[in-house]
Amino acid sequence: MALSVSRRLLRSFGSVLASGRCDSPSSLYPSLHASLGVVSPEEFSAVSKAGSSFLANRRLSTSIPSPESSGGAFPSNLLSAKPVVASERNIGLYQDLVIPVTNFHNEDKGFTVLAGDVFDVPIRKDIIHRVVLWQLAKRQQGTHSTKTISEVSGTGRKPWNQKGTGRARQGSLRSPQFRGGSTMHGPKPRSHAFKLNKKVRRLGLKIALTARAAEGKATLSLSLSLSLSLSAINCMKLQLLIFDDFEVPTHKTKNIANYVQQMEDSKKLLLVDGILPEKLKLATQNLHYVNVLPAVGLNVYSILQHDTLVMSRTAVNEIVERMHTPIKR
Repeated sequence: MALSVSRRLLRSFGSVLASGRCDSPSSLYPSLHASLGVVSPEEFSAVSKAGSSFLANRRLSTSIPSPESSGGAFPSNLLSAKPVVASERNIGLYQDLVIPVTNFHNEDKGFTVLAGDVFDVPIRKDIIHRVVLWQLAKRQQGTHSTKTISEVSGTGRKPWNQKGTGRARQGSLRSPQFRGGSTMHGPKPRSHAFKLNKKVRRLGLKIALTARAAEGKATLSLSLSLSLSLSAINCMKLQLLIFDDFEVPTHKTKNIANYVQQMEDSKKLLLVDGILPEKLKLATQNLHYVNVLPAVGLNVYSILQHDTLVMSRTAVNEIVERMHTPIKR
């Protein structure tokens, strides 16, 4: 009786191995090895050959099957003809990013790799808030001034006698309670700047660059970009553009205006270069929605004020070098 039951289990297990629904005998029947002692060696060797052939066919493969490359191994109607869509990357993993390079003539200039520790850092709104407040406070002029009682023009005579008039006692018409008098505890010229650590300021710039690179899924991780075609990357919506250079044929404003009109969802542009060409300055000085900055002057507030950031290769290299320079204590 035990021998017949064991043989039935072995035959059913051999059919399962042939259909490819499990990896090993022990995964289906943990107590099978206890009953294998009553199985003949011929049957056990047959099942072992079936299991080894099944495991040999389950080797890992890095290729993606397609109807053209299947070679009849898979039915073509079971394979999808749609292109594989790569999943969106996660922000803040410090991964190097790949972005296409172009110019004002929309020519393909290849690709460039952005450093992950500068353009792919975790987003922190609190750091951005602190840096923006620091910038706005530092650029405040602080020229406000009011006059004290000694600075107000007027007589120093006592208005009326101390007693006998029935009115409140007064000592000067330049007092703050009188019209045209002084201002008490009013503002005086001073600096509104406060100290902010350099590492916080540097981190704020990295976060702003990361936010522009992440908007519109403009950039890809280096590993993800290798699986996408050139046309798929070029057709993505870009909020961070990398130009080979900012050379323009003429200083006419209409050339820059026409280029901006061709861009979708771009209302304000910020052009950043190492050394700004003179023609570019003249071409953009009459456009209120296009501003230019040298790479040394790139800051968080200016990046947030513009919805599209356009940088040259030189500017990217200078920014990365500046971010990698050790902070002087």
